[in-house]
Amino acid sequence: MTLDKQQQAKLYRYYTEPKMVTELTRKTLALVLAGGEGSRLKDLTMWRAKPAVPFGGKYRIIDFALSNCVNSGIRRVGVLTQYKSHSLIRHLQRAWGFMRAEIGEFVEILPAQQRTAKKEWYQGTADALFQNMDIVQRHDPDYVLVLGGDHIYTMDYSKMLIHHHETGADFTVGCIEVPVADARGFGVMSIDQNTRITKFVEKPNEPDEIPGKPGVALASMGIYIFSRDFLYQVLHEDASKQHSSRDFGKDIIPSSIHKAKAVAYPFRKENGEPGYWRDVGTVHSYWQSNMELCGVDPELNLYDRDWPVWTYQAQYPPAKFVFDDEGCRGEAIDSLISAGCILSGARVKRSMIFFASTVEKYSIIKDSVILPKVSIGQHCRITKAIIDKGTVIPDGTVIGEDLELDRKRFHVTEEGIVLITAEMMGQKLRTGNSDQDKDTLWRMAS
Repeated sequence: MTLDKQQQAKLYRYYTEPKMVTELTRKTLALVLAGGEGSRLKDLTMWRAKPAVPFGGKYRIIDFALSNCVNSGIRRVGVLTQYKSHSLIRHLQRAWGFMRAEIGEFVEILPAQQRTAKKEWYQGTADALFQNMDIVQRHDPDYVLVLGGDHIYTMDYSKMLIHHHETGADFTVGCIEVPVADARGFGVMSIDQNTRITKFVEKPNEPDEIPGKPGVALASMGIYIFSRDFLYQVLHEDASKQHSSRDFGKDIIPSSIHKAKAVAYPFRKENGEPGYWRDVGTVHSYWQSNMELCGVDPELNLYDRDWPVWTYQAQYPPAKFVFDDEGCRGEAIDSLISAGCILSGARVKRSMIFFASTVEKYSIIKDSVILPKVSIGQHCRITKAIIDKGTVIPDGTVIGEDLELDRKRFHVTEEGIVLITAEMMGQKLRTGNSDQDKDTLWRMAS
């Protein structure tokens, strides 16, 4: 049997690509930028960094980027922390301490240490890498994969590495198609027929549309692959400039596309459609992304055994549903209920209940995200709400039905999502002065 050229190429890739992937991933160092304040998440980031915010019933946001690294075969990872990083560091130590350093695997925590002569905290994403350049050089990678620690998606980075290698790029930018209205919050690029980047503008007022696709723009995912020597060069050049915001999207990328080989990597599914990727940087987008997981067949498949999302969770018993009386039946419909939860004669619909939470008799929860260790009393009605960790909701509380009243007590978004924290309920979890506070602090401990 004689094979044509297309079949020969396919067969060649079948036998050579796995070896190529292994070689590329072994020579790659991933750096996860996890020091952002996340101010648009309001009170959810009052006591924690954005990447440490709980998501999906049992995970933290950062678990998705780290799981992508491990599942892609990239086992050398540094996590750069800065803002209110205690809970994030604690989670990383518990969830990601299984890596074997003796065979070159690690998830290394790199807190801001003012390592440069300027004695400053990280001034931007590029400065975060520059201040840790000695650590990067110590690991001696051929490629540096730079990731944000605050996005929700599953992605095989090895495919992007192959694209970077085969195109001979100095740097590659992961990108995804988004509506023009949403693109104003991202870096927007234009590319030629060979995926080479011809234009890049950070958060433009009028984003360029993709030719032939009106109303659609090509947005940066905040995922970059740099060839080592090029990265060292541009970071030193940027650090020497007086007028720079020390940021990849604002400075490094736009200034480099015409003097280096800059290539885009469109993130797509097997069928060619744009891949699932969510920026959960606002209260509404955070709520919406959690709600998507309650669908019958969500785009983000947490049950994919070939691509698990790794995390740490304390050992709790299975979720429990009790009472079967009319009007007092423990049940959940189109919802995700995590371990350690007890629905005691309560009804939950289209909601996400994180671990070790309880909902008492005659209460109804709809379209809501309930974070870990929340206690909801009897006869409560809660709709389109996010309740932060450890909050106690008293009997008879109604949330989400009178938004004007809710605004006097809680944070309410333009879309009508109500955010409730323990502090808003007057519970002062972080003081521990009263017996009630101490009891609540005990429940908050993880």
